[in-house]
Amino acid sequence: MEYTQINAQTIDRWVQEGWIWGIPITPEQFARAKQGDWQMVLTPTKPVPRQWYPELAGKEVLGLAAGGGQQMPVFAALGAVCTVLDYSQKQLESERMVAEREGYDIRIVRADMTKPLPFADGSFDVIFHPVSNCYIRDVMPVWRECYRVLKPGGRLLAGLDNGVNFLFDEDNEREIKHRLPFDPLEDPALMEALRRQDSGVQFSHTLEEQIRGQLKTGFALVDLYEDTNGEGFLHECGVPTFWATLAVKPESR
Repeated sequence: MEYTQINAQTIDRWVQEGWIWGIPITPEQFARAKQGDWQMVLTPTKPVPRQWYPELAGKEVLGLAAGGGQQMPVFAALGAVCTVLDYSQKQLESERMVAEREGYDIRIVRADMTKPLPFADGSFDVIFHPVSNCYIRDVMPVWRECYRVLKPGGRLLAGLDNGVNFLFDEDNEREIKHRLPFDPLEDPALMEALRRQDSGVQFSHTLEEQIRGQLKTGFALVDLYEDTNGEGFLHECGVPTFWATLAVKPESR
């Protein structure tokens, strides 16, 4: 079984157990979004700045690894034409449930984002990509595909894990246990540790892979911010463990 399949099955199980990133928005939250009262996150705690979004009415938006019925319903409430791609069946079931409940259309695609995306060149105005590339080994193919499927002038909003969390075990954030890079496909002991913690198959990535990678693909970096875990010892110490970036595909190159 490919590691991405293991991750899809793991996330399906997390959703059934009440994973916070698998709880869809309520009818009340959807109604408030339609009235202009909304926010979305790419990382655990900080809302994405409003100025990062274009005027969304009529825009083609791709939620990349963004299933769960949390962000895409908000985009739909704001008038966007929505597509969501995820590899977790349960996350996509939540998207379908919310769309049926609220009466909007959404294109739902189950696919592995490590493979070429099943969309034509220049299909989207916005890609919304919450923290998820910690579940894939190589991020550059994802950036290349994002660049390809965005229209000129299109925006990539991405949440990124900066790797600090991988230094520690889940049950002990006060003592460094691992070195970076964290790659369980290279180290069976790491794979076993992840298996014991029911953490799927995860990987650390560097600033060079994630932010420089976007630049090397051709994106122009417009803005960024840092965020913490939202809880735990590292959060209490103010240690940033995530980045969020806004990048734009130039009108011409």
